[in-house]
Amino acid sequence: MTEDNVTSKSIEIVKDQLYFAILQQKIKSTADRHFFCIDEELSYENFYADFGPLNLAMFYRFCCKLTKKLKSFTLAKKKIVFYTCGDNKKQANAAYLIGSYAVMHLQKTPEEAYSLLVSRNSTYLSFRDASFGTCMYNLNILDCLRAIYKALQFGWLDFSQFDVEEYEHYERAENGDFNWIIPGKFLAFSGPHPKSKIENGYPLHAPEAYFPYFRKHNITAIVRLNKKMYDAKRFTDMGFEHHDLFFVDGSTPNDAIVRKFLNICENADGAIAVHCKAGLGRTGTLIGCYMMKHYRLTAPEAIAWMRICRPGSVIGPQQNFVEDKQISLWSEGDVFREKMNEQENGKLAVTRILSGVDDITINGSRTGENFGNPFLFDIDDEERNGITQGDKLRALKSKRQARTTTGSLSFNYLNITVRLFCLCHVFGLVIMAYFPLTASEPYHVAATQDPNTN
Repeated sequence: MTEDNVTSKSIEIVKDQLYFAILQQKIKSTADRHFFCIDEELSYENFYADFGPLNLAMFYRFCCKLTKKLKSFTLAKKKIVFYTCGDNKKQANAAYLIGSYAVMHLQKTPEEAYSLLVSRNSTYLSFRDASFGTCMYNLNILDCLRAIYKALQFGWLDFSQFDVEEYEHYERAENGDFNWIIPGKFLAFSGPHPKSKIENGYPLHAPEAYFPYFRKHNITAIVRLNKKMYDAKRFTDMGFEHHDLFFVDGSTPNDAIVRKFLNICENADGAIAVHCKAGLGRTGTLIGCYMMKHYRLTAPEAIAWMRICRPGSVIGPQQNFVEDKQISLWSEGDVFREKMNEQENGKLAVTRILSGVDDITINGSRTGENFGNPFLFDIDDEERNGITQGDKLRALKSKRQARTTTGSLSFNYLNITVRLFCLCHVFGLVIMAYFPLTASEPYHVAATQDPNTN
């Protein structure tokens, strides 16, 4: 590829210094240009047909890489070209990365950054959800750039305080499978199980495994959205609040559930940990409702930010539900803030702020007398047809290639590994006793690992 061809395909991000290009093949750096590509280095871990946006850790690593190049003394006189030569999916993620960098580090508005990306009549695939089937909702790059911009405004995105290794550790299924959506306010996580174990290849963690992390990070309340898999007393006996707001896996909540969730979050003393089965669909839907009400995010901005923090969030009809709720939640948020201002000015003598409804109890019996209670669904409906969407998503996540991680929750997998190692060692000694090796029979050890195995 000639230099003229590269120039014609390059988009100038920073005058005479930084460029973005979509090329047909890999290209080597020249005397006056430095080329780099992350197509293979940063790769999205998909559930089904979803392919992005790349998560917060990958965005962080890209920012570090590019910032280092821009500040490099050896590259000071070179034009830096960030390029992609991948398919349409790789192109969309590369454009999202450089556009987000422009918003975060170059003080460009989302619209300015996006106009640069499409300045050469470039078009990009829209991101889709993690459902199996036809895409029902398109999330474009501009939505992601706007989400990054809002996250910067509200202080949710601060790489000076971001621990990338902690993020990459705790997002793994074997280490708890959780992510902060709003730091210090909302943590989304996969549903706990009665006891820590591995079932169908997926690591399940008991409530006790989360206690140390929750206490350290001032999480005071847990909201469960799936059917009861563990006894809530295991949380409440340790001083945590616990709330049940069940609705069927893959479905959308009714208005009463949304109001109750908002009420819980508005009155919580600390952070809230929210889970369904996989901590993606139902969890993301309700957290998205809160972000629209209290931060006036648009539905696409809320969905984009949640997927950047926790890929796979908000699935299928839940996307359209969040969009349909945007206007009403904006209005409710305006009323809420007005009441808060009046309270602060002494015009309202109240101790709790309610979201337009009385506090609703959901701990009644499930007999006919409670027929009208919107929370009392048949909790067996969720698994009437066998494996649910949440089960499938958790199983897919557990099959991803394991990465080296640091730190841990209080799980017993290390003990299991040590015991297995000891048994193998003893077995090896027995074999060697019966079949001793001689000097003429070299002992070869081949340590291989399938990259697709955890």
